[in-house]
Amino acid sequence: MNERDSEAVAAQLVARGYSLAETEAAADVVLLNTCSIRDSAEQKALGKMRALAGDVRKHRPHVVLGFLGCMAQSRGESLMSQAPGVKLVLGTQKFHRAGEYLDQLLQDQQAVVCDIAEETGSQTAIKEHLAVKSGQAQPVSALVSIMQGCNQHCTFCIVPQTRGGERSRSIEEIVAECRGLIQNGVREITLLGQIVTSYARREIPVRDGKSPFVQLLEAIHELEGLERIRFSSPHPKGYGDDLVEAYTRLPKLCESAHLPLQSGSDHVLKLMHRGYTVERFLEIVGKLRQARPGISLVTDLIAGFPGETDADFEQTLDLVRRVEFDNVYMFKFSPRKDTVAAGLPGQLPQEVKDARHAELLRVVNEMAARRYQAFVGRRVQILVEGPSRKNSERLTGRTRCNKIVVYTGADRHIGQLLEVQVTRAGAFTLYGDPAWINL
Repeated sequence: MNERDSEAVAAQLVARGYSLAETEAAADVVLLNTCSIRDSAEQKALGKMRALAGDVRKHRPHVVLGFLGCMAQSRGESLMSQAPGVKLVLGTQKFHRAGEYLDQLLQDQQAVVCDIAEETGSQTAIKEHLAVKSGQAQPVSALVSIMQGCNQHCTFCIVPQTRGGERSRSIEEIVAECRGLIQNGVREITLLGQIVTSYARREIPVRDGKSPFVQLLEAIHELEGLERIRFSSPHPKGYGDDLVEAYTRLPKLCESAHLPLQSGSDHVLKLMHRGYTVERFLEIVGKLRQARPGISLVTDLIAGFPGETDADFEQTLDLVRRVEFDNVYMFKFSPRKDTVAAGLPGQLPQEVKDARHAELLRVVNEMAARRYQAFVGRRVQILVEGPSRKNSERLTGRTRCNKIVVYTGADRHIGQLLEVQVTRAGAFTLYGDPAWINL
């Protein structure tokens, strides 16, 4: 979500005549788009901004520094005192105002702006994408925001406070944005929402048994030139039979699913206010694997939630082993201000959270190693995205089930679907050669 919001802000600024600086040292404006999911993320952003502010005050007093996003929304004007030198604080419904405020601040060196108010229709403003510079390869994958906000109110999460309630864009607007991206060379689109499967459930009626989100998937699926559709991040409650069935009849919908479990204990799930049981979660897993054999399943887990007993944690480990996820995003519980979980009894010592996180990591790594090793010797189809981040001499792409594949190939393959023979597996990465080499 933050990556997409940042791109939209950058695109809006470029449209107003700004240009992207190569480095912070060369910039007249430096904006940090922040996250508040964990305290560590907030502390990292504050540390970064204080270092920037110290340099600016000494050497470049004309530079405008600003905070955007969730941390700006939750802390507001206090950020200007916590990081002296900050002149702009913009909340999550104000990204599209960045340009006009920066114009003011660059003209008046004494001015400051803090705007964290709600704004009707802000969800429709995150639609611009950065144009590709001459000589650069056109991105083949794009992120498209379809909604803002969350109504779930999980007890550990600050998002409803920082992002507000659910607000969705129209199907027509989203399809038009996707069509424009495809015309510019995009072949894969990932739909984004805080709980993407809750899309427009209060604005668009169910039709022929299909939820608004499935109706949107169908509309995007019809676009010529598009090869793949993904979405993030959903909620297990959103995997109704209509969405499961969509995996069987929409070939562009990739066979990968994000199912944020959070805990394998019904006791902890109830404390989290997740709205499902372990039995229901396993039922969804079974239906998805029946609908699309070989589907990749990824989940989120929190270690050390308040009140989590040793038995609760063992149930989580057991469920991870039973499901055999392809990947797991693991987090140590981090109490967030104004959330229910921050005040729950049974807060666990940091050393317990650290130990449980380490044990989860060990189990997940062992499980993933087996699942990735099973790909060695197989042919997989990848959408070639461009040079590998770690080795620019090699290319990288993703399988339909969202596995990263690195191989040696020609730049002319970027944007193409390519068969690759997997020769070895690393930590959450596959390596291979174009399949025709072995013909």
